[in-house]
Amino acid sequence: MNFSPIGVFDSGIGGLTVVKEIIKLLPNESIIYLGDTARVPYGTRSKEVVTKFALELVKFLLKRKVKVLVVACNTISALAISEIEEISTVPVVGVVLPAVAEAVKVTKNKRIGVIGTQGTIESKVYEQGIKKIDTSIKVVSVGCPLFVPMAEEGLHNHKAAKLMARDYLDEVLKAKVDTLILGCTHYPLLLETIRETVGPSVTLVDSAKPTALELKKVLSDNDLFSNNQNPILEFYVTDAPERVFQVAGRFFGEKINNRLKKVNLED
Repeated sequence: MNFSPIGVFDSGIGGLTVVKEIIKLLPNESIIYLGDTARVPYGTRSKEVVTKFALELVKFLLKRKVKVLVVACNTISALAISEIEEISTVPVVGVVLPAVAEAVKVTKNKRIGVIGTQGTIESKVYEQGIKKIDTSIKVVSVGCPLFVPMAEEGLHNHKAAKLMARDYLDEVLKAKVDTLILGCTHYPLLLETIRETVGPSVTLVDSAKPTALELKKVLSDNDLFSNNQNPILEFYVTDAPERVFQVAGRFFGEKINNRLKKVNLED
């Protein structure tokens, strides 16, 4: 047994969709969440900048004696996971490989679509991960940068989001994919709009659940489970304007205003 918390971090608050799944699957685990809301978004930044920011988040959490790090951000997982693993003294779980494994498992026609931020798509990390498992799978990747602000502004069912989805997903639909990876932790908020656009025959793979399952395996393999009956949940952000409180509730599924604390990464 290990009662230390799990550290979960993201470039903003989209990673709360991952936290939500972790709590469902592992209700006895304490969690410290850190969202870099002062510097979001990461999706348009260079690998060097994303890596620098990500390592600052990692150091903050390691100081708080977390037992595992969960990188709940596709852009960080795509661009900086190896650098994080180099400095981490605890196991690291990213969101990319669990989603890749799930998509490869469920595709029947061996055509997989991937949508994500520009940084994630340009890294080709999903394509490489899929091809590593099965070289015969065709992968179609599309950047959908405006999905993030749509999700954050609560416009996921707005007609503008629907128009955007039709435009972004046109290439994916033309490729006749039967599986679509939502390669950004913001995208589950747009699930309804994406589902409406691609139709019922396409399986949507959201990284949150596969990541929670991978975390469970890592805890088991390293004998790190907790049976804490009163786990502690801590939520930290690097900037906390009123809008962050509103959006956090959308991602987490309930209001967490009174539990969100603004921190300085130097603390």
